[in-house]
Amino acid sequence: MKKLTSLLAGLLFLAASPTHADLKVFACEPEWAALARELGGDKVSAFSATTPRQDPHHIEARPSLIARLRQADLSVCTGADLEIGWMPALLRQAGNSKVQPGQAGYFEAASVVERLEIPTVLDRSLGDIHAGGNPHIHTDPRRIAVVADKLGERLAIVDPANAGYYDERRQAFAQRWRRAIEEWSKRAAPLKGLRAVAHHRDWIYLYDWLGIEDAGTLEAKPGIPPSAAHLAALKAALTREPARVVIRTPYQDPRPSEWIAREAALRAVVLPYTVGGTPGAKDLYTLFDETIRLLLEAPA
Repeated sequence: MKKLTSLLAGLLFLAASPTHADLKVFACEPEWAALARELGGDKVSAFSATTPRQDPHHIEARPSLIARLRQADLSVCTGADLEIGWMPALLRQAGNSKVQPGQAGYFEAASVVERLEIPTVLDRSLGDIHAGGNPHIHTDPRRIAVVADKLGERLAIVDPANAGYYDERRQAFAQRWRRAIEEWSKRAAPLKGLRAVAHHRDWIYLYDWLGIEDAGTLEAKPGIPPSAAHLAALKAALTREPARVVIRTPYQDPRPSEWIAREAALRAVVLPYTVGGTPGAKDLYTLFDETIRLLLEAPA
């Protein structure tokens, strides 16, 4: 009877235990949390440290984020110094050896793609200049494709027991994403040559993909709030070489873009920027659906 009782207790324990433990992913931004879910499926639990209405440059290293990072198996951030103001502090305070730079559990998306606007001179008087180039790589789905391939491989390294599962999902995502890029590129063809003003240099990779022309930024220097003098100079420049839209993210101050839209006869457009930035941008696919739709509707 004792042996039978012990056997039954063991069976009950196994039945109550989960068949696998979720791989815990700490993503610095919503786009990388969404990508981790696409690639990891039900083997991954992904958390985003920032929301679509937060500027990822400026986040407080809160205790709740430290606790999340302490429990993570993999951290996925943009890198290129985008999170330089807060991620190093989180890494120090979390004390999680698995997700430290140089370990398999530390992944920077920008490190695996070609970056634009890499400065030749580093001078803080020039504003918020990133030594590794413009970090806003996720606004180009072609670069997301490269990141997805490398991140899928990293998931398999961090969680080798499920390597085959991650490989299948990585390949399936690559096929679906390639078809989606082809469709988006066809739909967005009328945007080639569109002259656009932006609040910050968030959209350079989007411009590069779609052939949109950069007509200036509301910030005279990256990360420095728009000044009245710069906006007046930009208005004068747009009188000589008109643009059609001024775009911003959901977290940026709407007043400068509304002013230049009114004064220079532009359409002001709020693009989702990341997953969840607008109600329709529910995942990576609808993020680009919404971005293209809003741009196509704006100049009409």
